[in-house]
Amino acid sequence: MGKNNWTKFPVLFSLYIAQSVPMSFFSTVVPVIMRQENYSLESIGLLQLVKLPWIIKFLWAPVVDNYSSNFKQLKHWIFFSELFYAFIIIGIGFFSLQTDFISIIVLIIIAFIASATQDIATDIFAIRILKESERGLGNSMQSGGSFMGSLLGTGVLLLIYHYYGWQNLLFILAAFVLFAVIPLWFYKPVEKTQSTEKQTVKLKELLLFFNDKVCRKHLLLLVFYYSGIIGILAMLKPYLVDLGYNVKEIGFMSGIIGTSTAAFSAFFGGFLIKKLGRITSFYIFSFANLSVGVYFYYLSSFVPNFWQISMAICLLWAAYGFSSVIVYTSSMDKVRPQREGTDFTLQIVVTHLSSLIIAVFSGKMGDKFGYNGLFSFQILMSLLAIVILYYNFPLKFKKNENR
Repeated sequence: MGKNNWTKFPVLFSLYIAQSVPMSFFSTVVPVIMRQENYSLESIGLLQLVKLPWIIKFLWAPVVDNYSSNFKQLKHWIFFSELFYAFIIIGIGFFSLQTDFISIIVLIIIAFIASATQDIATDIFAIRILKESERGLGNSMQSGGSFMGSLLGTGVLLLIYHYYGWQNLLFILAAFVLFAVIPLWFYKPVEKTQSTEKQTVKLKELLLFFNDKVCRKHLLLLVFYYSGIIGILAMLKPYLVDLGYNVKEIGFMSGIIGTSTAAFSAFFGGFLIKKLGRITSFYIFSFANLSVGVYFYYLSSFVPNFWQISMAICLLWAAYGFSSVIVYTSSMDKVRPQREGTDFTLQIVVTHLSSLIIAVFSGKMGDKFGYNGLFSFQILMSLLAIVILYYNFPLKFKKNENR
C-alpha cells in the first residue's frame, strides 16, 4: 500500500475521534458534574436532548450532498463545521452550570448540529476515498475512533475537570477538536472525487432509497443486527450495581476495560472483513452477538465473580465493536453516487433509532422478568437477527467442492 494511500486511515481516525470526544463528554461526563452540583434527575434527563441533532441529521444530509461534488468542497464542510464546533465549545466555557443551565443546553445542541454536519461530510469523504476492499479497514477507523473518543471523553476529561475546572476543560476540548482536523489539511487524495454530472439531491431521496428491494432487506437487517446485545449494553451498569459493584469499579470495568476492548475489536474487525469478506464476517459477528446473550444468561443463574463478569464485559464490548464495523461497511456499500451522505446517514439513523427502541423495551423486560428474562430475550433477538441475515444472504453449500 502506497504512502499516500495509507495516510487516509489516520486522517479518518482523527476526524472521527474529533467528533466523538466532545460528544462523549457532554453526554456522559456532564451529567456526573451536574449531579455533583445537586441538579435534579429531571434536569439531568433533559441533557439527553443534546443528542437530537444526531437523530435528525438525515434532514440536512441532502444539502451537504448537493455541495460536496469535489474534495475542496468536502474540505470546506469539515473545516468550517469543526471551527464552528470549537467556537461554540469555547463559548460554553464562559457559562456556569450553576446559573446558566438552559443556555448551556441550547449551545450544546447547536454544537452538536455542527458536529453532525461534520459527520455527514466525513462519511462522504470516507466513502469516496476508500476503495471497496478498503472499507472494512476504513470503518474500523470510524468505530475505533468513536470508542477511543468515548474512553478519552469519559476518563481523561473528567480528570482534567477535577484539576483544572470547567472553563479550562472546555478550552482544552476546543483545542483538541481543532488539532484533530490538521491531518486533513495536509492530505491530498489520489482518488477522483469530482462528480461527472451534477445532480440535485432532495429530501424525497430518503423515500426513494426504500424503492429498492435489496435496500429494504438491508435496512431490515440494520434494524435487528444489534438487537441481541443492545439491551445488555443498556442494562449493564444497573446489573453491575445489583451485583454489588460501586461506581468506581463500574467505571473501570465498563468505561475502561469495556471501551478499550471495543476499540481493539473495531480495529481488528476491519482486517477480518478484508480477509474473510462481508458475508462471512456478518455471520461470524452475529454468532458472537449470540454468544454474549448465552454467556450472560449463564451468569444470571448464580453470582459471578470479578473475573467471570469481566470476561462477560469484554465479550459484550468486543461483539459491539465487531458489529459496528460490519454495519458501517455494509452501509457504505449501499449508497448511491452523489447521494453518499444522504444514504449513509439514513442507514445509520435507522440503527440508532432501532437500538433506542430495543434498549427501552429491554428495560421493561428486565423489570418484569428479571435479568434471567432479559438475557433470554436478548438470545431470541440474536437468533432473529441471524434469520434476517440468512434472508439477506442465504448460505449455499456446493457438492464436491474442495477448498
